[in-house]
Amino acid sequence: MKPYVPAAAILLAAAVPALFAQAPALNGEPYIHDPSTIAFSDGKYFTFGTGGGGLMSEDGWTWRGGAQRPGGGVAPDVIKIGDRYYMAYARGGGGMSGGHASNVYVMWTKSLDPNSPDFKFNDETVVASSDGVEDADAIDPAFLLDPTTGRLWLSYGTYFGYIRMVELDPKTGKRVAGNQAVNVAIDMEATDLLYRDGWYYLLGTHGTCCDGANSTYNLRVGRSRNVLGPYIDHMGIPLLKGGGKLVAGASGRFVGLGHFGRLDLGDGVEKFSCHYEADLDRSSRSVLDIRPLLWKDGWPVGGDNFWGGTFEIQSERSGFALELAVDFVRMAGRGGGFGGGGRGGRSAAPGAAPAAPAPAAAPAPAPPAVQPIQSQRLYDVLQNWPAGNIDLRIGDYMMRPHQQWTITPVINAGGYPGSPYFKIQIADTDRTLAAAEGNEIVTVPHFTGAPEQLWRIDQLTDGTYRIMPKAVPNSTEPVALIAVGASTPTLARFDPKSEKGRWTFRKP
Repeated sequence: MKPYVPAAAILLAAAVPALFAQAPALNGEPYIHDPSTIAFSDGKYFTFGTGGGGLMSEDGWTWRGGAQRPGGGVAPDVIKIGDRYYMAYARGGGGMSGGHASNVYVMWTKSLDPNSPDFKFNDETVVASSDGVEDADAIDPAFLLDPTTGRLWLSYGTYFGYIRMVELDPKTGKRVAGNQAVNVAIDMEATDLLYRDGWYYLLGTHGTCCDGANSTYNLRVGRSRNVLGPYIDHMGIPLLKGGGKLVAGASGRFVGLGHFGRLDLGDGVEKFSCHYEADLDRSSRSVLDIRPLLWKDGWPVGGDNFWGGTFEIQSERSGFALELAVDFVRMAGRGGGFGGGGRGGRSAAPGAAPAAPAPAAAPAPAPPAVQPIQSQRLYDVLQNWPAGNIDLRIGDYMMRPHQQWTITPVINAGGYPGSPYFKIQIADTDRTLAAAEGNEIVTVPHFTGAPEQLWRIDQLTDGTYRIMPKAVPNSTEPVALIAVGASTPTLARFDPKSEKGRWTFRKP
């Protein structure tokens, strides 16, 4: 398959970027509507959409068709419990030919890979219904396995009436006998549920769908201490009265964000899947995307995928910058300090006789005009750098060329969920950051595309970043860029509770 190469990537490859550029949606052919939460099975990522079928990916960055599910219908969701993948989807409803009469079905399989001998959907059963008259529409289901109780819940519904929740049996996927649906929200659809730090969050899509570039889908949220609500937004408005705090919406060339699905990658990295009703760079088609999920003041916030630029890479541990270990080159310009008659000047000794008056002198010449000083440039220092490998250190901010890094996505080098790999180079040079044997890091004179020169950059839930090499020579251990002390960078296991492996990107 020919990979999708966005215009932004072509520009970045042709020139040194100076600002954040908007990342494209996923690579390949990520065309889907109403995607399920992404699931990992048999070494691949899977998501399923309206109409049957879905997408699959080896790395979470490049996607293609090939996922399969029976039943057709709309807006499926998937969850893994034990050795089973439960699939929920709806047939009917949505205000289309079937009006609002609909059923939600659940079935299960032990593999999502159609080439696996364990791929077979079993025990399809109805778990929720709407008759077309009642104030509800049984479509758009989503699972939550409560980590505090082990109970399994399913939300469903659209703008036509209430969002409802029912309880399912996690051992069978069937509805718990006698369980009654509970109304939890209005004015949303395509809901999803998650639990974090004692709160249950109900996320739902507001706005209009299915109108391409004119769709207004946006993602909103409320939270509750009880899985069955009441769910309240940040302004105290219940979701049962139409409340909802904005999580993410339209951005740049992407219109109509909806169908949230949480993707917890561990070590403090959370992301979410969604679709855009229209990607204006892809004929306004509906596409899958994966974006960082951040948390601020106890609320989820949609982050933006990193897409390169020129930066100073700041250590959260010390506040200093990652830099080449090269000799310091002084800049031209007048020195600072204080004049003789100003602060710090010497006064006469106590008790000394007054000095004789000085003879009249000619007027002092006017001081030179204040002039701007040129920032240090690469060619001012480059001749002093060694030609071979150069080590790294972490140093005080000087806004100098040895602290400025250009980060560029590497097309056709693969990726990870939501992003491609990047190369990290001293700005305006080919000098490249690389992992070295023994979990060390160096810069090498030229970029070759070797795995140890490719970097994964994940935004953490607090907005900082984790930086990881794709590979370390003669090692299979996953490691990240770590500040051992205030001035020593290395590669080590990432600790999500420590600031040693957290970095931010500052524009120089």
